[in-house]
Amino acid sequence: MFRSRHIPPRNPATATVMHKKPSLDFSITGLVYCSMMMFMGLAAMNSQASLLFGVFGLMIGILLVSGVISRVVLRRLHLHRILPELAVVGQPTTVTYQFTNDKRFWPSLSVCLAELDGAEAFTRQPQSYLLHAAARQTATVPIEVLPKRRGLHEMHRYQLSTSFPFGFIKRAVERQQKDMVLVYPAIGQVDPKLLAMCRSADTAGATMRPRRGGQDEFYGVKEHRSGENPRFIYWRRSARTGVLVAKEMTQVSPPRITILVDTYIHPDSRTIDAHADIERGIAMAASFASQALEAGLSVGMLVWSDGWNLIAPARGKRHRRDLLAVLARLPINTTQDAQSLLDESRTAVESGTTPVLITPRDVQLGLSDAVRSGLVVVPSKADQSKRYFKFPDSVHFDRCMPTEQEPLLQRNVRGNAEAQGRRGRAIQLTLIAIGAGGLGIAAIIAKKFLTQQ
Repeated sequence: MFRSRHIPPRNPATATVMHKKPSLDFSITGLVYCSMMMFMGLAAMNSQASLLFGVFGLMIGILLVSGVISRVVLRRLHLHRILPELAVVGQPTTVTYQFTNDKRFWPSLSVCLAELDGAEAFTRQPQSYLLHAAARQTATVPIEVLPKRRGLHEMHRYQLSTSFPFGFIKRAVERQQKDMVLVYPAIGQVDPKLLAMCRSADTAGATMRPRRGGQDEFYGVKEHRSGENPRFIYWRRSARTGVLVAKEMTQVSPPRITILVDTYIHPDSRTIDAHADIERGIAMAASFASQALEAGLSVGMLVWSDGWNLIAPARGKRHRRDLLAVLARLPINTTQDAQSLLDESRTAVESGTTPVLITPRDVQLGLSDAVRSGLVVVPSKADQSKRYFKFPDSVHFDRCMPTEQEPLLQRNVRGNAEAQGRRGRAIQLTLIAIGAGGLGIAAIIAKKFLTQQ
């Protein structure tokens, strides 16, 4: 009938509410049934009627059978999670549960699952319902969840519960299976004007610079080596010189971009709004990297992650996953500001690469940075930058940071959460008192009725 409502104390306003059921509980139907059973027992003891004793014994048997069967249903029932390969903040994804029933004869019916760990990664506590799993069979149940926090989340403890067969008794067991899920930052739509701006800022040469080793355009001739493709042999030159020579081709390399992600936050100004600006900048970097890679550009990144982390510009889906994984696991940065990031980029970023600085504040560039070739600054708080990036309505940047990075709230907010918990416990105790009073009243009425008979 009751279940505990747990709110993490660090930030109750943005936390995911988790419910945990007791190991043994009675439903409202079960309490009504127990009241009727007690009424029947009182009637049988007062009247000494054999029929009433028989009915009373039958009702006790049904209650005991309900408790035994509910326990058997949860025995030898194992769970395996199939987590999504790609989970993005604000985009629905699917988590699949495989229930394996290892019992020889008994099926498992009407089983509820609730995750106890890792629920902070989603807007709601992941829950699923298993209708039927036959003996020695596996049943698959998919559910849809909405991630809300980036980072690596551990899904360990979970709870299985059932009220089968009659719904009188609710039984729950807690089990463990460790799985990890990585949630990428929010990815939105990027205005093509921003990519065009970065292309136009590339002053290292032509928009598409050729390099050796491809099959796009003719570059020159070289001596043919054993094992190379014979279709590139230049037969006319080979016949003239008497030595096998081959054509050397080029591949066209697009402009290279290195994203400079500023995640600095002052230790004395750690507020929800300040963290939300940092998360918006991280989401902008993830969106820009994804869009640029889809456009065929080579993208790299420089960011502080307990030390300067430089990823060389490259292309491909695997490189995109690497960039998003680094952004998803970024720690809090309270030491290296935007100027330190620019100073590091002077030596870390190669020449011929366009640097793009994404920062949550208005950065005043020095003279050396102002004349620097191709530097593009994107302030995440500026209105123009917000028009460049469009995120889904389900993304709330004040809830996107990992739980351990959230700032501590004021004590009155925590006091409100504690007051809500006290009110909930008071309501539960009131309902218990009402049920006990109703049972006493029913006993008094039964006694009066039997004495009149």
